[in-house]
Amino acid sequence: MTERNFTPREIVDSLDRFIIGQEKAKRCVGIALRNRWRRRQVPEYLRDEIAPKNIIMMGPTGVGKTEIARRLAALANSPFIKVEATKFTEVGYVGRDVEAMIRDLTELAIKMVREEQMVSVRERADVMAEERILDLLLPGSGAASHEVQETETPRQDTRDKLRRLLREGKLDEREVEIHIEEKSTPMIEIFSGPGMEGMDVNLKDMMGNLFPGRKKVRRVKIPEATVLLAEEEAQKLIDMEKVVTEALLRVEQNGIVFLDEIDKITGPGTSHGPDVSREGVQRDLLPIIEGTTVTTKHGMVKTDHILFIAAGAFSGTKPSDLLPELQGRFPIRVELDALTREDFVRILTEPDNALILQYTELLKTEGLDMDFSADAIEAIAQIAEEVNTRTENIGARRLHTVMEKLLEEISFTAPDISDKLIRINEEYVKERLAEVAGDEDLSRYIL
Repeated sequence: MTERNFTPREIVDSLDRFIIGQEKAKRCVGIALRNRWRRRQVPEYLRDEIAPKNIIMMGPTGVGKTEIARRLAALANSPFIKVEATKFTEVGYVGRDVEAMIRDLTELAIKMVREEQMVSVRERADVMAEERILDLLLPGSGAASHEVQETETPRQDTRDKLRRLLREGKLDEREVEIHIEEKSTPMIEIFSGPGMEGMDVNLKDMMGNLFPGRKKVRRVKIPEATVLLAEEEAQKLIDMEKVVTEALLRVEQNGIVFLDEIDKITGPGTSHGPDVSREGVQRDLLPIIEGTTVTTKHGMVKTDHILFIAAGAFSGTKPSDLLPELQGRFPIRVELDALTREDFVRILTEPDNALILQYTELLKTEGLDMDFSADAIEAIAQIAEEVNTRTENIGARRLHTVMEKLLEEISFTAPDISDKLIRINEEYVKERLAEVAGDEDLSRYIL
């Protein structure tokens, strides 16, 4: 297990680096994550009895609900998947079986563990790839040859010289022929529908076994050949059985599922049209969240200790509109605050991934230095707030559209600008955005 034992305060501090405000929500997820560590410390006979305290986040779009969950998962090195509740429908209607999200989470966990293993064997794989390149450059000079021809020192000297040239990059333009294994699966159309997710994967696997991989000859330059061979060697060094075992354990103990738009499946729905499955989806979700066993192609996955974080605007509904049984599985409810102009100023400047920093670094690649004055940042925040008020409130996402429009001309002409210092002040912001921001119809379509 690679999950770090962060304290709730450390978790909040880490989230503060990327997310402005929303202290209540950060505290809730901090406690939920710490509770996982706490559960592993209690006597073994109690561990299975302690269920995760699932969370419902309520708040308008663009205030940080998804970002909090995503950053939390990254912090804990946990398998994480975001799914929209509206994507699922009751089995029998057009849509996806709710168990598919656990299968998808399992695939993500396997990819995560496999990539970690690839990093751990990379050094050995690079050495093995180098030896294969040298074998191609000087056939018959490998270790096996020298067991028979121990006295053939000139050949070894040549190999050592080639190794030195290879490491110095002096052979980068030379081409070699390599044999790379490729999967060969015939083109078939696989039916996909409700309840069929496991079947189509198994069918693909079966076809892959019937048509095993074959070697393909490629002629490439040495740097590309080194990368391809190192990848192939790394694959050989990885024990996929251990990868799968570790991945399944991570899903069961550390997995996080973010259910977005949970408010869209509240209520009984109607007898016709797209709302027919609202309550049905809730009933399908219930056993997954309560704790059940889902069949995947890699084995059985128990969902008892997966953390579920649900989110929704709940503008016309409330959590109590959910099925009572489902409400009981989300004991923690937290309301996120709408963002203010002051929040926008902080979002633009304070986080490690602040928008101003992102755009400054992007244009620095063109040799431009951008300097945003304090009044310019205030003006950007004010315009974003006003447009959110007059049109649809999309929270911090509005800042992206405002910044794109503001810097459109600079971004387009950046390679041709001779003056490498660009100063963005309040006057420039108003000049570029005043017309669009002042016209409600233009704002609706452009910002």
